[in-house]
Amino acid sequence: MTKRRNREKRKLRGRELGLPFAGVTGPLNAITDVPGVKVGYSTIIKGEGDVVTGKGPVRTGVTAILPRGHSQSPTPVWAGFHALNGNGEMTGTHWIHDAGYFQGPMVITNTHSVGMAHHATVKWMINNYKDAHLDHHMWALPVVAETYDGELNDINGQHVKEKHVFEAIDSATGGAIAEGNVGGGTAMVCYEFKGGTGTSSRIARVGKKKYTVGVLVQANHGSRSWLSVLGVPVGKHLTEDAVRGGDQGSIIVALATDAPMMPHQLTRIAKRASIGIGRNGTPGGNSSGDIFLAFSVANETPIHQQAPAQMKMTFINDEYFDPLYLAGVEAVEEAVVNAMLAARDMTTVRPAGRVCRAIDTDKLMALMRRYNRLA
Repeated sequence: MTKRRNREKRKLRGRELGLPFAGVTGPLNAITDVPGVKVGYSTIIKGEGDVVTGKGPVRTGVTAILPRGHSQSPTPVWAGFHALNGNGEMTGTHWIHDAGYFQGPMVITNTHSVGMAHHATVKWMINNYKDAHLDHHMWALPVVAETYDGELNDINGQHVKEKHVFEAIDSATGGAIAEGNVGGGTAMVCYEFKGGTGTSSRIARVGKKKYTVGVLVQANHGSRSWLSVLGVPVGKHLTEDAVRGGDQGSIIVALATDAPMMPHQLTRIAKRASIGIGRNGTPGGNSSGDIFLAFSVANETPIHQQAPAQMKMTFINDEYFDPLYLAGVEAVEEAVVNAMLAARDMTTVRPAGRVCRAIDTDKLMALMRRYNRLA
């Protein structure tokens, strides 16, 4: 395993290039602007050339989002989810639909590694929440999501192992996080450019208080001709080196906030990710799993099996939600672009011998100037 991609000089993000995204970001413009949220990666890159199932080339990994950091207790977070198009997987959502919460990490990987990621996350939860799982009859229903990386990775070789899931969870930190070819986003394709992991955040004022909405995406979706950046039809101009010939991927969106919300309100926030990805052009293609999870770190409670019969929670009046909806939409839009800008070229394995190019920032910025989108 190697992390050479992480050690390369970081590419400029959208705002650093001068792209005038709307809204006020948190200090890091990342999901980790939400208090307590940590993100970790395990990135696996080995080999080149023709694919040999089980041997490589390997370009994949695991992304872990820890809503409450490395808490010693599986403290729940209130949550809601939405699928714009369901050609994909996110485990744990039946219980989120019924109970409105989940416990432990959220893990994102490739399509054929969901089983291993789930197995390993359960083991991690048993080992790290021993009081709950060994002394009480607790169960683990982790959230594990996926997108398909078979064009650039030996996906059928199932190279993600327990150790990679543990590494992603255990290495999770706050602060600035890597984007592009990292973790589960290592071998993703977005609008037929190289895609991957992206993040962004927004500050929303609700009444007299300010809250943060942070987003992380694993962007693997979209047809080139659909791509729009801040209203500019980029995909209709930058037509070279498209690798898919259509939309054959997916996008997972995690939205985090410190705003106090009930589960049904978080479901409504999750729905707004549809508008966020739509701003960049996708209509939600048939082959795409566009699946979104929103969670709030507010209203921390004990493990419900050990909580009292009556509990209280604070929540925002629905009539004050518009700034939070807008924050989610804007952060998702920007996170997708950040994923593409951070990505680096990668060779394909199916078919072999091609190169999935990252978007050319010089050409992109020339288009933005042509359309008078730069300040």
